[in-house]
Amino acid sequence: VQLQASGGGLVQAGGSLRLSCAASGRTFSTNGMGWFRQAPGKEREFVATISWSGGRTYYADSVKGRFTISRDNAKNTVYLQMNSLKPEDTAVYYCAADSTGWASTSAHEYDYWGQGTLVTVSS
Repeated sequence: VQLQASGGGLVQAGGSLRLSCAASGRTFSTNGMGWFRQAPGKEREFVATISWSGGRTYYADSVKGRFTISRDNAKNTVYLQMNSLKPEDTAVYYCAADSTGWASTSAHEYDYWGQGTLVTVSS
């Protein structure tokens, strides 16, 4: 599975962005998918995850109520809609695929990673 994240950019606080992660390969629909982020000088952290069917989603407390993860298995794409963005959301955002299909919050469960897309939120 190859993953290509896009949609990052510069936005003012309070604004919105939608990240996309396009996957190649026939197994996308059976993979759990996750978004993680890494801010400068910090460790990578979990943001959101969705199970293979879309039936289960989990969010980090810091983004709950503001971010929404979704997927379109027909398009082999997972999305992260980010609203009410804050300067502390500034980071490189990575999408990842978990071949078990579960919605995992642990980076260790993911087998494939995209290259990351930078989100910068100005105050």
